[in-house]
Amino acid sequence: MLFPKKVKFRKWHTMRRNANKVRVATRGTTLAFGSFGLKAVSEHRVKSNQIESARKVIVRSMGKTGKIWIRVFPDKPFTKKPPEVKLGKGKGDPVGYEVEVLPGRVMFEVDGIPEAVAREALKKAGAKLPLKSKVVARAH
Repeated sequence: MLFPKKVKFRKWHTMRRNANKVRVATRGTTLAFGSFGLKAVSEHRVKSNQIESARKVIVRSMGKTGKIWIRVFPDKPFTKKPPEVKLGKGKGDPVGYEVEVLPGRVMFEVDGIPEAVAREALKKAGAKLPLKSKVVARAH
C-alpha cells in the first residue's frame, strides 16, 4: 500500500467543506503518460487500500504487457477512535492515509495494451473506488 515515509504532523485537520461551492481539480486533469486513463467524475477521499485494490485489478486485467501509472498519492493521515469508546478524550489515533480526489482528476493511466482491454481494466478499477469515474482516451 502507498503511504509517505514520514509526515510533518501526525494528525491533520479534517477541513471544512462548503456544500454550495463546486470544487474541481486544476492539476492532473489531462493524460500525461498513457493512452487511456481513469478520470474522477465526483469528489471523494480515497484511502490507500482502495488505490491498491484498483491497481491490482488493472494489473490482473492487463496481463504481462502494458504499463500503469498511478497519478494520486495518499499523503493525508486520517484518524479513527476505537469501537465503543465514549465521546471526549481527544482525537483518535491515525489509522491510515488518504487523498482528496476532486472531479476531473486523472487517477490511473495505462499504455501498451489494446483499447478494449484498457477500457475493461479501468472500468473494473473504477468499481473498486468510492467515487464515480469514467475512462478517457488520448485525443490523437
